Amino acid sequence: SPDQTNCNSMSNPDPFQELVDSLRKVLLRSPVTIPSAPPSEEPPAPSTSSATVPSSPMARPAPCAGGAEECNRFLLQCSLVFTMQPALYPTDQSQIAFITSLLTGPALRWAETIWHQGGPAAHSICTFITHFKEVFGRSDGEVSAGEQLYHLKQGVMSTQEYSLRFPTLAAASGWNERSLLTTYRLGLEPKLRMQLAALDDNMGLEKFIQLSLRCSERIQSYQCNQEPDNNALLRPSEPASPSEPEPMILESGRLTSAERQRRLTRGLCMYCGASGHVRLNCPLRPVRTAVSGIHTDREKMHPLTTNACITTLSSVVVTALIDSGSAGNFISGTLCRQLHLRTKVTSKIYQIQPITGETTSPTRIHRKCEPINLQIGILHQEKIQLLVLEGANVDIILGCPWLVKHDPILSCGTGEIIKWGKRMRYRLFPRNPSTGSETSACLHHKRSVQIPKIYSSYKDVFCPKRASQLPPHRPWDCAIDLVPDAPMPRGKIYPLSLPETKAMEEYIHEALSQGYIRPSTSPAASSFFFVAKKDGGLRPCIDYRIINQGTIKFRYPLPLVPAALEQLRSARIFTKLDLRSAYNLVRIREGDEWKTAFVTPTGHYEYLVMPYGLVNAPSVFQNFIHEVLREFLHKFVVVYIDDILIYSRSEAEHHHHVAEVLQRLRDHQLYLKAEKCSFHLPSVQFLGYIIDQQGVRMNERKVSAVVSWPEPTTIKELQKFLGFSNFYRRFIHSYSNITAPLTTLLRGKPKTLLWTPEAAAAFQSLKSAFTQAPLLTHPDPDLPFVVEVDASTTGVGAILSQHHGDPPLLHPCAYFSRKLNPAERNYDIGNRELLAIKLALEEWRHWLEGAKFPFQ
Repeated sequence: SPDQTNCNSMSNPDPFQELVDSLRKVLLRSPVTIPSAPPSEEPPAPSTSSATVPSSPMARPAPCAGGAEECNRFLLQCSLVFTMQPALYPTDQSQIAFITSLLTGPALRWAETIWHQGGPAAHSICTFITHFKEVFGRSDGEVSAGEQLYHLKQGVMSTQEYSLRFPTLAAASGWNERSLLTTYRLGLEPKLRMQLAALDDNMGLEKFIQLSLRCSERIQSYQCNQEPDNNALLRPSEPASPSEPEPMILESGRLTSAERQRRLTRGLCMYCGASGHVRLNCPLRPVRTAVSGIHTDREKMHPLTTNACITTLSSVVVTALIDSGSAGNFISGTLCRQLHLRTKVTSKIYQIQPITGETTSPTRIHRKCEPINLQIGILHQEKIQLLVLEGANVDIILGCPWLVKHDPILSCGTGEIIKWGKRMRYRLFPRNPSTGSETSACLHHKRSVQIPKIYSSYKDVFCPKRASQLPPHRPWDCAIDLVPDAPMPRGKIYPLSLPETKAMEEYIHEALSQGYIRPSTSPAASSFFFVAKKDGGLRPCIDYRIINQGTIKFRYPLPLVPAALEQLRSARIFTKLDLRSAYNLVRIREGDEWKTAFVTPTGHYEYLVMPYGLVNAPSVFQNFIHEVLREFLHKFVVVYIDDILIYSRSEAEHHHHVAEVLQRLRDHQLYLKAEKCSFHLPSVQFLGYIIDQQGVRMNERKVSAVVSWPEPTTIKELQKFLGFSNFYRRFIHSYSNITAPLTTLLRGKPKTLLWTPEAAAAFQSLKSAFTQAPLLTHPDPDLPFVVEVDASTTGVGAILSQHHGDPPLLHPCAYFSRKLNPAERNYDIGNRELLAIKLALEEWRHWLEGAKFPFQ
């Protein structure tokens, strides 16, 4: 038979060659005529032939090997060729031949079998395509597309990419439109999903995707002016909430499970650890006024807050507390004054009842602000009038009246407004031009919100884009001088997790684009890694310890904070400025860049600007900023690294002082963070203190952190507590005497903490002393000083005071204490008191020596 002959005879052509020859014959038999050009130059007459070459040439589809993903695309391209060039492929056989000529691999072997079998699939293009899809198109494609659609999330994709990918899978899923819309909504990133919460699911998938894209564009335009962190909101000058205190850079303590069980078993107070009372009646527990009638455990519960934007005068982003237990809607009195909102007296006086049931004077409310435009998210805007609440620890409180009106669905876990009530849907994407301009102001001009109009000519000083540019070389560049034969770091490359890898790539890309770093060939290579920030983000760090060990130290001093604050004795009005990217405003001295080199899993780089972590960085920057503002120091400016405080006696004088500082910063290409600046305040928080015209006091959040600190269980915990409390020792009378039992536990560098009853009593006494610490008045050289001393067997202490007011009363200016060493503890009482006098005079010599009046 012919088949046997083909199999046994080596002289006959093989099947593949026979297939090619057959295809060539089919193509040659196709009735295609190609007219030749006429010999004359006259235009040819119109041809009536039906077999002419089309005027739209088509590119040949790419070869197909039969892959499931390319199958449908390949058949679509072939169908387009047949549609646009019908004269070239008029018959089923010619179309089958064209498709077969483009097949390779498994698909060509399948077509070879079909061709030789000579069945219906070899003569009908529809049957051929049907069989082709059955073999290579995967009959479970719809199920596969549905599974992919179900698991599809936006993740790191842009909204445009997600919105393009989704319809592609939706077309093959066979799902109805409502299911597709719900799946699309759930796959969006949380922030965008929150903004679209109020949209109706009945609007249709296509319209919903269009609104998603518009909303995403607005969010992106909002974020383009934000600081790369992320997350920094424009805050008022006071802290947003006293909950979860963070003592400086130390972690606030929490009760361990063992300590909690111990207190429960012994019937001790869960707040301070003492006996005789319960947590609710603890005398050390600070009393706070609360709008809500429910008191929550602050260690376990978090207030439900959302971000809002006030767009009445200019745009300012604030924190709004959503409180279902509040009987009204309130705005902080401090925020009202910062935004210069007009207020008027209410028709009646409101009185808030705190959680204890007691009525206190700060809760009397008799003023309300003018109606303001409040925007929550991208889509919701409203005009609202709020009662003015003095002493509020949040910007805005949205209470029960607001919740009843809007009927939102809230996520208690994330604080998101998942969906708005039906009555609020008409506010989505308002078409009113004026409303749109307010939204634009909110999104694009947030940086200038706290800048008074009088300083509008200095808006470039607050520009984040200019701050991200590479600064010029100056005489104060950071020099890295190494000692002879200093060792070079050979940094370890740390493996990074997926989030860390992404953060590293973003950081390197941004720093390269800004010109802050460049590829390096340095022999030095410090390690690069991340540490977690308190907000959950990642902070890049470089281990410069080896470089720092070999660096010659620059000994420019940092200011003594207590001495710096003593300059403010006559100030009545304050402005606080915060420099943007402080260290990055200083260049590395030319030729020293190679010493800052670091390695990452993706490369070797070196800094052109001063990075964080260099041993001389604080001193170099302090010297630089002091030189820039030197003629203003000790007159109306206090500077501590990147924090600038301007103080004046009158508002007119203050305007001139602030303008001078802003002009000096502009001259030296230094830029500020508008969201961290506060202007023209009678009271300001600076370097951990609260400062006003009367004096200096401790930050209430820090005091709350000390009072709620649990008993230490390890040496490290005790050192943390003493380290933090020592910062405020100048406010505590006889601080050394109080802490003596605690410091004794650290003598000899013990490995374990042996907690004693004396230590427990000292611990509680110190926390109690923090709650009773007075306001320290500013020393006035025009008034006489009073020095009081005290001595005990463990330490000495002193108080510097002055008489103020009418009638004159004695007010403390500063406290001093010191623990006695073993030799001094052998002094008799007289000599210990003399020692106390000597130490006090040395401590306050700069005030007492040469004073206008003799001290007492």
